[in-house]
Amino acid sequence: MEIENPLSADRADGGRRKKRETMKDTTDHALRPARHEDGEDLARLIDIAGEGIPSWLWAQSADGDQTPLDVGTVRARREQGGFSYKNAIVAERENHVLGMVLSYPIASADESASVDLPAPIVPFVALEANSVGTWYVNALAVRAGSRGYGIGTTLMANAEKQARDAGFDTVSIQVYAQNTAAVRLYRRLGYELVASAPVLSHPCQPYYTGDVLLLLKAIAPHKQS
Repeated sequence: MEIENPLSADRADGGRRKKRETMKDTTDHALRPARHEDGEDLARLIDIAGEGIPSWLWAQSADGDQTPLDVGTVRARREQGGFSYKNAIVAERENHVLGMVLSYPIASADESASVDLPAPIVPFVALEANSVGTWYVNALAVRAGSRGYGIGTTLMANAEKQARDAGFDTVSIQVYAQNTAAVRLYRRLGYELVASAPVLSHPCQPYYTGDVLLLLKAIAPHKQS
């Protein structure tokens, strides 16, 4: 749901040299499975991917002196559940996490899941019913200073590899229609629109309206030996 606003070009010669150096540093990254200690980084990144909705939800669950980030960090460190570090792959450089993709299979739809849900996530849960049997990309995010260098594309390719290795032939992802940069990325990677649901509420910046889109991509799974 995220990957936008590549760094603008610098006009001065010194600025161009600085940008080339930054690009070299940023593109020198590696992918690895997320670890328990990555919880805070994962929480920050899924809040980027979720356009602020995760922090809004976490704030409602915070106890005492807990911050929304504290709640998100605890959830990211869980051993089970969709938002678990075990479902995440991170891109890092020199022990700094630059981005992540969170993905896993959806085996069945929870018929009771949409009961009493907060309005901002109702369309996402409703669209998940159309993702049954697919490998679902729950979140894709890259930190602002590292965008525009192909990290998001690399992370998506890794998620698709996970899907193939697990025997899946379809990958699904959801995105706000008004996040046009993300929509362009997924379209470029071969994802096609199959369903949409209206945004019921977006209580924080950027205050999206319109629709949430469900995009699918057919892939060739690896044959099970």
